[in-house]
Amino acid sequence: MIRWIDSKRRSLTGLSGSLILAAFAFHFADLKIWQATMLLTATLIASVPIALHAVQAARMRLPSIELLVTIAIIGAIIIGEYWESAIVTFLFLLGEYLEFRTLSKTRSALKELIESAPLEADVIRDGGIFTVAAEDIRSGERVIVRSGGKVPADGTIVFGRADFAEAALTGESTPVGKTVGDQVLSGTLVDNGYAEMLAEQVGADTLFAKMIERIEEAQEAKSKTAKLLDRFARFYTPATVAFALLVYVWTRELHMAITFLVVACPGALVIGAPASSVAGIGNAAQKGVLIKGGDAMNRLAQADTFVFDKTGTLTLGKPEVTMIETLERIDQNELLRLAATVEIASEHHLGRAIVRAAEKRGIEKGSPPANVHIHKGLGIQAHIEDRQLTIGNRKLMQTELVALSESVLTYAEKREREGHTVVFAAVDGRLAGLFSIADPIRGDAPAALDELKRLGVRKFIMLTGDHRHTAERVAARLGLDEFHAELLPEDKAAFIEKLKAQGRIVAMAGDGINDAPAISAANIGLAMGGGTNTAMETADVVLLADRLESLPRAYSLARATVRNIRQNITLAIVTVAALLIGILAGTIHLAAGMFVHEASVLLVVLNAMRLARYDRKNKDKRPPAHVQWKKTEVDVVKEM
Repeated sequence: MIRWIDSKRRSLTGLSGSLILAAFAFHFADLKIWQATMLLTATLIASVPIALHAVQAARMRLPSIELLVTIAIIGAIIIGEYWESAIVTFLFLLGEYLEFRTLSKTRSALKELIESAPLEADVIRDGGIFTVAAEDIRSGERVIVRSGGKVPADGTIVFGRADFAEAALTGESTPVGKTVGDQVLSGTLVDNGYAEMLAEQVGADTLFAKMIERIEEAQEAKSKTAKLLDRFARFYTPATVAFALLVYVWTRELHMAITFLVVACPGALVIGAPASSVAGIGNAAQKGVLIKGGDAMNRLAQADTFVFDKTGTLTLGKPEVTMIETLERIDQNELLRLAATVEIASEHHLGRAIVRAAEKRGIEKGSPPANVHIHKGLGIQAHIEDRQLTIGNRKLMQTELVALSESVLTYAEKREREGHTVVFAAVDGRLAGLFSIADPIRGDAPAALDELKRLGVRKFIMLTGDHRHTAERVAARLGLDEFHAELLPEDKAAFIEKLKAQGRIVAMAGDGINDAPAISAANIGLAMGGGTNTAMETADVVLLADRLESLPRAYSLARATVRNIRQNITLAIVTVAALLIGILAGTIHLAAGMFVHEASVLLVVLNAMRLARYDRKNKDKRPPAHVQWKKTEVDVVKEM
């Protein structure tokens, strides 16, 4: 019943308004009976949804705004103020309708995302091409994507080349060219070209599906401010009724008491925070940033210390093997084959680099490794072809008692000073070779850090499991305040806890499984969109565009959202206070008070809607007084 009446809100509002206009006409025609009939009918029609919501809330023992209005309507009818009762109900219903219409616009980003979800796909099965529903694609199947079509799953291109418009996920309107070996994501549009992809994540496991799910959850999630206001409203409603009774006892004026009751409704106060949060979350989603709820928005706005992982966060996360040095009379290609076969089981960026190096050389990997053991932050061990391989950093070599000669350590340090990460490979407990791997700094990293500094972030720290020399080079190029190298995942998490104990509000950005403990420990966790599912699930904010330049945009938007919430709360409190003073002074009556009250509700919603068009490029142009920032050069692959 309530749902059906809510769906007719527009019709009921229009009918009530028409009856009030008719009452005006009968007033000038001096037809008092018809005038009263029109006003009472308008009151009855408009008060039905209000009264039903009041009864529903009362059954749940939740005092509501609708309850205050219902009491006021009954009182107005009792004292014969039909004009007041009709206009109050009409204005309340009109305010709710406009609020509903306005807030629905802020959810358009989610609606557009859902509508852009792919429905069908062409898959290659049993030597033929079949059209199937997108949710029926199987992991490991070969899927065809053509110009004008939508990518139906997450996967890797195995044939062809095409340009992909990724605006739905990243907010970037310029199509991105991709070819064999590149990752493609569900929900993106094939702008031009033909390609065949290997489906890896399908159905509800795709990043696109998870993004929609997370945005739905985020828009429903309430910030601490919104929860506080909800609790406030529960106490405020009975308190308002009590004060209205006191006003009547003191003044013996029922009209004033009823006016006090209606005008004191905290409508603008209750709707202000959620409206701002929903608008801010919607804006972020359109720009390729997923913020998981109003509380996450609030914590991001308060962050004063940003901590970054190195590989995949400050660097591109697409390292390349630049040199292979072999020992123990083993051929380079043979060592690469063995190492790549083992690293298939790893999700680490350096492991992927070794696999890609083998693929580029056309080296066929061996049978799947057995007894795989991943040492988080150190490396990997496995058995392959009756041999035990240990691949990782020097800490892992020391742990497994693999001897490293002075000349090997000197060579490794030399490569690390040149900006490479050195991965050691041992066969059956003896060092067999070293892989030099370079990972370029993200081109947008210096500008992103510069912007964050200008916005007021006071400290930048890098935590990495990489060698000290490599970390030092990256930190120097980006002008970071601190760096800490050769850390295990638990070391990163402990460092975050230490910062929090010092009173810092810490944001931790990472992209790998190894970063998940630190992301979880931080006040606000950030994940790169190109990272692992574990990092994205753990984080409060996901940069779907996988570009660091999205971070200052999200930070600026979060601060703007918090400012907007404060503006709305201030406006609501000032309006109610002014109206109540006016009522007690006898200068404001019921209809005028209700008009101003509903106008304030609409005003806070309209103020919140400004966030839907917020663009940091035109905001926050003045840096805080304490900011002094020295720009650094942009690193490139060849310099590494």
